[in-house]
Order: sequence, then C-alpha cells, then structure tokens
Amino acid sequence: MIRTQKDVERLDSRLGALSSATRREILRRAWTRERSAGELAKRFPLTRPAVSQHLKVLLDARLLTVRRDGTRRLYRADHAVVRQVVLELASFWEERLARLKRVVESDHEEG
Repeated sequence: MIRTQKDVERLDSRLGALSSATRREILRRAWTRERSAGELAKRFPLTRPAVSQHLKVLLDARLLTVRRDGTRRLYRADHAVVRQVVLELASFWEERLARLKRVVESDHEEG
C-alpha cells in the first residue's frame, strides 16, 4: 500500500510505464519466461533501439528484471512488482466502491 511519497512516485512510474500499449505487450511476452531483447524486438514493427528504450522504461519502473547470460541480456516480468500494482489499483477501487455503497444504502434508508 502507498505509505510515503516515495511509494507514490514508484506507483506513478509504474503506471506511466504501463500507459504504453507496446510496453504492456513487452511485459506480456516476458511474463512466462525470459526473453532476449532481440526476441522481444522481432515481434514489433519498431527499430531495436526503440524497443530498447521501452525496455529501459520497464526496467526503471522495476516491472522487468534483466539477467546477463554471456553477451545476451534476458528480460522477464517481475511478477511481485506487477502484483503490487494490481493490489494498489484494486484497493483504490474497493475503497471507492465501499464509499459508494454506503451512500446508496444511506439514501435508500432515508427515502
């Protein structure tokens, strides 16, 4: 849960990274197993440098992890971090829906 300004900044960074359809697709493709940058890049109508920029954004947001294997870099979705984002968004909606429910029930009882 968000507790500090740093937590807010981390969530903002992660949501910003997820705002791109390309980055969401990269994350999907790196979800089940490690993939090289080349393997990820060949699936997009983008240059490799453009895909590398997207990878950097995802890495900076810690939504991806990277492991070196010789000269290759292997990327994989960080499931724990993605779960944190999902839980944070879920709590946002749960809180607001609970508030809406109280208002509706209160209005119903009054009227």
